[in-house]
Parts: sequence; structure tokens; C-alpha cells
Amino acid sequence: MPSTTPSEELPERQRSSFVTWRNRIIALVIAAVVLWVAYLILAAFIPRWWAQRIAENVHGSFSKGIWSGLVMGAVCTALPLFLLLFAGMTWRKRGGPFIAGAAALLALITAIPNLMTLTVVLGNSNAAHAGERILDVDAPAFRGAALTGAIAAAVLFLLVAFLLVRRRIRKHRAVRQQVRPEKPRVAVDTPPNPPEPGAY
Repeated sequence: MPSTTPSEELPERQRSSFVTWRNRIIALVIAAVVLWVAYLILAAFIPRWWAQRIAENVHGSFSKGIWSGLVMGAVCTALPLFLLLFAGMTWRKRGGPFIAGAAALLALITAIPNLMTLTVVLGNSNAAHAGERILDVDAPAFRGAALTGAIAAAVLFLLVAFLLVRRRIRKHRAVRQQVRPEKPRVAVDTPPNPPEPGAY
């Protein structure tokens, strides 16, 4: 049987590696193009559609616009942040990668309403400008209330995250102090008194 020498295996491995990376690059380029096209389509559709849905819920009521904005801004900000925090805390546990991935997916889903509101507020397309006009007329005070709710939820998240991190640091320090062995105490012997001169 013919045997391949190391000099013949090396070009074969280089070719296989080149083909693998070429396929990855092509797949990434195709994915980027698809995402860009999807973004252009959604940017021309989502802002106007989302503004119409909000307007149908608020019906031009100032108070309803405030409450709807506060609830949506707070809930759709707090839930994604706490789900991401949960994903980070469970990543290294048993079954953690699966649970963390599911939590991250849920975080993305629960953040969609705020993201669609951002397409109206921050967008520069004709659909975004049309959505702004719809919100100004049929959902007054909604955007400001949504921003206020999002800020309040973010502050609450930062406070809870700070307390959890501080608690874990203290617990870790306590465990390290318990595990650390106590240093044996070495008795220091006092040197004997030197003989007095002329004692012998």
C-alpha cells in the first residue's frame, strides 16, 4: 500500500483549511447581505406599522399614552436585562449554556417592542417620519413616557446587579478564608544565657 509522507500531507491539510475558511467567509458574506436586505425591507415597513398599532391602543388619550409608554418602556427594558443577567450567572453551571442561550433568546424577544419604538424615534426613513407623525397625533406623550420607563428599569437593574455582584464577591471571599489553612505557630526558643566570664 502506498503511504503518504509528511511532506505530502502538509499541502493537503493546508488546502483543506483554505477550503474551510473560504466557505466560512462566503457564508458570512451571504448572511450579511441577507441581513442588510431584511433591514431595508423592515425599515420601510416596521416604523409605520408599529406606530399604527400603538395609536390603535392609545386612541389619542394623553393619560393612556403615558401609562402605555411607562409600562412598555419599563417591562421591555427590565425583562431583557434581567434575563441577560440570569444567562450570565448560569453560564458555567451544569446545563448552563443551554439555559443561558434560551434566556438570551427570550431577552431578545421581550426587547422587540422597545426596538421597534426605536425604529420610529431614531429612524431616518420616510416610514420613521410617518410613524413619528402618527405618534404625535394619536399617541401623545407615549415616546417620552417609554423613555422614562426604560431609564427607571435600567437604574433598577443596575442596583440589583450591583447588590448581586457584591454578595457573590463577599461569599467568594468567605469561602477562600475558610479553605485557607491556618499557619502553624512556630514557638520561638529564647537563646540560652551566655556564661558569665570567669565562671569556669
